[in-house]
Amino acid sequence: MSGRAPVFYLILLVMGAGWGLSVPLSKIAVSSGHQPFGLIFWQLVVMILFLGVICAVRGRPVRMERRYWRLYIVVGMCGAVLPDIFFYLSAMKLPGGIMSIIISSVPMFSLPIALMLGNETFAWRRLLGLCFGLSGILLIVGPEASLPQSAMVAFVPIALLAPLLYATEGNLVAKWGTQDLDSMQVILAASIFGMAVTLPLALITDQWINPMASFGAPEAALVASAVIHAAVYATYVWLVGRAGSVFAAQASYLVTGCGVLWSMWLLSESYSAYVWAALAVMMVGMTLVQPRRVQEALAPVPMSEDTDPTL
Repeated sequence: MSGRAPVFYLILLVMGAGWGLSVPLSKIAVSSGHQPFGLIFWQLVVMILFLGVICAVRGRPVRMERRYWRLYIVVGMCGAVLPDIFFYLSAMKLPGGIMSIIISSVPMFSLPIALMLGNETFAWRRLLGLCFGLSGILLIVGPEASLPQSAMVAFVPIALLAPLLYATEGNLVAKWGTQDLDSMQVILAASIFGMAVTLPLALITDQWINPMASFGAPEAALVASAVIHAAVYATYVWLVGRAGSVFAAQASYLVTGCGVLWSMWLLSESYSAYVWAALAVMMVGMTLVQPRRVQEALAPVPMSEDTDPTL
């Protein structure tokens, strides 16, 4: 569409603020010592309940035929379970603002993977964007004054595994397609698969959480984060259909910025000049790496550009 209603810009802002809010909420969720498997299980339960209602209302139920299993496994593991493990582990140590900047590196990882799989063709502009992204990461881990504690540097590579997995998932979905499924059906089925995987792991590793046993701020933050993610994801899919994927993908910039601002407010965080420089450099890198036509992503944050356009 050539023009966009003002309400679309408001929706875009709300989406960015919502997704950005999930970062400090995740920090609060791990503040009491909750471990990843228990957190991920209950997060997926909330996602399943929310998206299950949406799919039922839309008349698009979950499809469990064997031909879809490979897709569900990749999306469930690379788009939810594994990246969330690394995200929560690093969130225990790294500031929320740093986590927001690191998550914005999804397109930086996606580009080389897309080139290897043949999903994209080489472009110097995007290579320059990749260099900017790398510079942003170096500004975080390089100078001693960038992080509040020097020991935090060890957790940055762990945090980077999350965007690497998101980028891998997006490229594999782009390579394989989703056949006759839409994005919500895929996310719902993948969440069911992820829940089935994390339940025994949470029990075996003694990471099980009973949210109702002592429901406090960490448990409320977990529920709020899951609900926000599900609601904003559904809104994102709706906005792609109404305003186009290129317009909707601009939420990625808002997610990063809002994640930093929410962390400053809710977690009372402050950052060095190196971190602010890293944020600016990453924003430039994201702009250069994005292709001229951005397609919809299955990743939790719409920053992976190499996914199937039919989702």
